[in-house]
Amino acid sequence: MKRLLTAAALGLLPLAAFGETEFVLQPTPQTEWKAVYGRIEARDRVPARARIGGTLTELNVSEGDLVSAGQALAVIVDEKLTFQLSAIDAQLLSLNSQLENAKTELKRGEELLARGVTTVQRMDALRTQVDVLEGQIEATQANRRVVEQQTAEGTVLAPAAGRVLDVPVTKGAVLMPGEAVATVGGGGFFLRLAIPERHATALTQGAEIEIEAGDAGEKGTLVRIYPQIENGRVVADVEVTGLSDAFVDARVLVRIPVGTRDALVIPAEALLTRSGLDFVAVKADGETSLRTVVPGDAHDGKVEILTGLNAGDVVVTGYEGASHE
Repeated sequence: MKRLLTAAALGLLPLAAFGETEFVLQPTPQTEWKAVYGRIEARDRVPARARIGGTLTELNVSEGDLVSAGQALAVIVDEKLTFQLSAIDAQLLSLNSQLENAKTELKRGEELLARGVTTVQRMDALRTQVDVLEGQIEATQANRRVVEQQTAEGTVLAPAAGRVLDVPVTKGAVLMPGEAVATVGGGGFFLRLAIPERHATALTQGAEIEIEAGDAGEKGTLVRIYPQIENGRVVADVEVTGLSDAFVDARVLVRIPVGTRDALVIPAEALLTRSGLDFVAVKADGETSLRTVVPGDAHDGKVEILTGLNAGDVVVTGYEGASHE
């Protein structure tokens, strides 16, 4: 610095710092971004329903729990099924006793037939009685299996792996078949956007989306645009890697590209701030001076200039001069 001041005092160097670079300012296409709120939603929202009616005796989950497919969520008990099983068991006991007696009669009849004491018609009747009783026992056992299956269906299973979003029932409640015991969100999570319809034609499937808030990540991809407009808004889905499912239906601020425009953009290091004002060094007719500007948004190390510069201006970076325009 001492050498610079000495040279300047001798009039040998201009009042500028070493390392200056110049470039001609030209309009640059810039993406227009629209800030909207997206809502975290589950790809699949499946209710776990009661398959039988009865009393809810066990409830093993609550909102927010992670479950696997087929996991037991609750148990519903219908006491009438227990009575039906008892009645069927008594019926089977009676039929088995009758079958044993019929088989004994058949065996005795075969011995009598061998000695010529009984007739063939009597033997056919005894065989028919045995066959009828065996058929009745098989039918009764089938009925018992049906009741056993109904009893087993009292266990409510998770229809898919995911997070429990809602449990609208409590232990001890009486449920009818088909009522939802819990709602499970699974199949992954995504952001659902509702965008004003004036931007519908500017949306492109596969476009990159910027995440402004939350811990979901920094980027996303527009994977689906629904053709039906609802309440003046276009519905679209955004796929985000590592999207948190801690709070389903939570709102996340995102920015979506809705068009392009030409703008004057300079490197951030070319913008100088002095006494609360912003300046850019501009070279004209061999002389460099500071011009007052109004900067816009800064992004990726570049700053948009709203006013103060024109296309074709020669911008100098690294300038430390003192003259202003």
